[in-house]
Amino acid sequence: MVHVNFVRKWIYVLLAFILVLTICLWKESRRGFYVSFKTEDQANHGPLRLWRWNSLRQETVQDETVNGTGKLHLPINTSQAHVAVTAVPARSKLVIKPVKLPSPIKVWNKDSLSRNLNARLQKVRKNYLYMNKYRVKYSGPKYAAKSSPQKVLCQLRKQLNFGMITTSDGPFNTSEWETYLPRKNISMEVGQMGRCAVVSSAGSMKSSHLGEEIDHHDAVLRFNGAPTRGYQADVGQKTTIRLVNSQLITVEEQKFVTDPQYNSGILIVWDPAPYHSGIHEWYQKPDYNFFKSYKNYRKRHPEQPFYILNPHMQWQLWDILQENSPEDIQPNPPSSGMLGIALMMNFCDEVDVYEFLPSKRQTDVCHYYQKFFDQACTMGAYHPLLFEKNMVKHLNRGTDEDIYTHGKVTLTGLRNVQC
Repeated sequence: MVHVNFVRKWIYVLLAFILVLTICLWKESRRGFYVSFKTEDQANHGPLRLWRWNSLRQETVQDETVNGTGKLHLPINTSQAHVAVTAVPARSKLVIKPVKLPSPIKVWNKDSLSRNLNARLQKVRKNYLYMNKYRVKYSGPKYAAKSSPQKVLCQLRKQLNFGMITTSDGPFNTSEWETYLPRKNISMEVGQMGRCAVVSSAGSMKSSHLGEEIDHHDAVLRFNGAPTRGYQADVGQKTTIRLVNSQLITVEEQKFVTDPQYNSGILIVWDPAPYHSGIHEWYQKPDYNFFKSYKNYRKRHPEQPFYILNPHMQWQLWDILQENSPEDIQPNPPSSGMLGIALMMNFCDEVDVYEFLPSKRQTDVCHYYQKFFDQACTMGAYHPLLFEKNMVKHLNRGTDEDIYTHGKVTLTGLRNVQC
């Protein structure tokens, strides 16, 4: 009996010792450090997250930038930024300031594929492949290894006919059309242009503050109804050439004829034709019957150069896009943007293209002067925009930083290409 009581006493003493030890350890741990993780610009706005440190020594930890949710994550392995922590008296907060290192700049991937499109746009693309409205029967090379930029430039120079419709092209070789078509060749009209700008109508042009830079170019090309008035700070005000589609001047003829923004510079209109059709077939059945609207405009503005793009050029450009793409592209004509880029590469020594490849301001707003949202305006639906952007990125002579910051791509003029 005495032996049992003795054992119980020792058990009680042991439990008491363990309890005291636990309390001491707990109190000691309370003296640890609470570290407030802040980025430099948040140091005065309270901590994002608290993290306990139980060491008094100096340490270096790896940090990650704040993500889109506003939370700061601390992965084990990352090389994006480093932060140093210096020990301070107990119960004080440590402010961790990441060292600014260059972060990866995300720009358009020149190897983008249709699987990068969202489900809706993938379905639209497949529908256009099935429909084949323009009866495309492409027989050239397909899915070949990516050609060098030099080779693609040579393809553009050799295979594209940049000519406009003239009175020697039947059925335009009549006395009636002779009074409407410009008598001067467009190459003579534009002359030798040096550094040129192509200004897209993308919503990301808004708040770009690129107007002054754009206006410093020798020549500027704009598209369709993209205005400059009221947007000069972002898009500039100089207009040398305006490329318009046949839908605009047919459906909105009254506005096209009366709006003064169309009355300056050189106008070029284009209309899709069937893939293998000749000019006679296209004339009988254009995509939009714009010929009457064209004549009405010329009557009111006989002195303004107004050209009709030869419909063969669009499909020559399409062939080059298809040959240099790793999969089937939409069997529809290239976009106005791609046509305008190719034209200015022919006219100019160097071409800066703005917001054809999206910058950090990328948005689903289609045009800077409207409030219409659709991702297809960037990624493509009817036009093979995805593959056009791949080619433009492949030919870019500028930097990724120019694309990210300004949405600017710099391309070589075709007359400077040695083939």
